Amino acid sequence: MKDGQRLWTREELIIAINLYCKLPFGQLDSRNPDVIHLAELLGRTPGSIAYKLVNFASLDPSLKARGIKGASNTSKLDKSVWNEFFNNWDILSYESEMLLSKFENKSIEVVNEISESDILKEGTTREQLVRIRIGQSFFRRTILASYDFTCCVTGIQQAEFLVAEHIVPWSLDQKNRLNPRNGILINALHDKAFENGLITIDTNYKIKVPSILMKQRKLNSIEDYFIKYEGKEIGLPTRFLPDIEFLKYHNQERFKP
Repeated sequence: MKDGQRLWTREELIIAINLYCKLPFGQLDSRNPDVIHLAELLGRTPGSIAYKLVNFASLDPSLKARGIKGASNTSKLDKSVWNEFFNNWDILSYESEMLLSKFENKSIEVVNEISESDILKEGTTREQLVRIRIGQSFFRRTILASYDFTCCVTGIQQAEFLVAEHIVPWSLDQKNRLNPRNGILINALHDKAFENGLITIDTNYKIKVPSILMKQRKLNSIEDYFIKYEGKEIGLPTRFLPDIEFLKYHNQERFKP
């Protein structure tokens, strides 16, 4: 470590990983306003934040699979916190938001733009609902960034049409609810079809259309919206490739062949 530099703390690294997840891979640079803002919060330079984000890229298995190495001088603490985060998405994503609100000196509800009307819901405690809202927001922002705000089926980039969809449903796998490798970015129509097993993605990342729709190919709408995508590879994310085991589950348990 150079003179004048200070060591990164666990808290700072957790917040930096939070930002790493939310930024598209091509925007991990010192000129990014979000990088500059985090630098101000942590009392560091934008360059040091950007360099730490690139360090994380060297630990990201999805990037390694694509031959992207990132910076190579990660510390033992970098690796430890990275592994802690990526093995405990449900816990660490919330902790990272709590820490961020602490450094912002604002409530977690304000930082995440959660209104009181969203919180007051019968049968659910305030803390439970806040955690759910924050988790959903973190998951969506991470999936949007990973897919560069682009539907993996059609290429649509209008955010209002895009859904961060779980491969294994939210209700069935609590540990992987917020794992971005259990997510895809997909438009609302194909999201509904995916949710109901009327399309799936195989382990080669290719789209499969069920026979119930293939038999309706004379309908222009079915041809245009479904059949023409049969066998085509999805638009792959820059990070957090869908986990093969999650895709196997959807193929075997949700898809209607």
